[in-house]
Amino acid sequence: MELLNPDQVRQAVRQNYAEVAQRGNTCGCTATSCCSDESTPSIEMISLQLGYSSSEIINAPEGSNLGLGCGNPQVIAAIQPGETVIDLGSGAGFDCFLASRQVGNSGRVIGVDMTPEMIQRARGNAAREGYNNVEFRLGEIEHLPVADGFADVIISNCVINLSPDKPQVFREAFRTLKVGGRLAISDVVASAVLPEDIQRDLELLSGCIAGAALIGDIEEMLKDAGFVNIRITPKDESRDFIRNWSPGSNATDYVVSATIQAVKPPEASGFSQDTE
Repeated sequence: MELLNPDQVRQAVRQNYAEVAQRGNTCGCTATSCCSDESTPSIEMISLQLGYSSSEIINAPEGSNLGLGCGNPQVIAAIQPGETVIDLGSGAGFDCFLASRQVGNSGRVIGVDMTPEMIQRARGNAAREGYNNVEFRLGEIEHLPVADGFADVIISNCVINLSPDKPQVFREAFRTLKVGGRLAISDVVASAVLPEDIQRDLELLSGCIAGAALIGDIEEMLKDAGFVNIRITPKDESRDFIRNWSPGSNATDYVVSATIQAVKPPEASGFSQDTE
């Protein structure tokens, strides 16, 4: 049974993240209820808790790190010089700018986000700091504005849980990866079936809780899309910061952050590689 209309979901998420882009700060989620407490940690502290290093935080362009995310996909992506990287749900560009330093001048990073305000903010950050190997494209992650077989690596940080059509997201990721390309994602996953009252809560959905899919379901989605070498690794310690996203709720009984890794196999056929 469909609990929320997909268009309703996208509209709520887009509106919420537009407000975050304009506000320029958050508390590790986008639900306003968790941002009112004066004891809320700083964006820097949140980022350290998510697994970013002090140097990553300091060296990123000012205004690109909004404290969003549920992990650090850079840790598992193993990005190499000269590679092409796509970031699904790139926000203000924080992970894109970190990736750009790894791919170097011979590489390329493309951030895709469906929120115009986020794209505007990210492009401003890139132009101000002179990031010539990074670009940002407006689009939905279910319909990526990228050619077939284009990327070496796809990263994402706490975004796919927001999609009302996750199987399509993984099919698009598979399409846009080169043969042998890899998926490196940090996201919130469900460790138990979410109660309907949580699934119907648009604030908890925009706060990266209500849209979490079961680990087993994500594995099946990835297999159906064509991926191999699938590894989903829950991070139990993440419940400490997820608890702050929705104070007073029992969300941590059902969700946890995880790393998600997968590979487009060498035998994958039917996709040409494009240099755009």
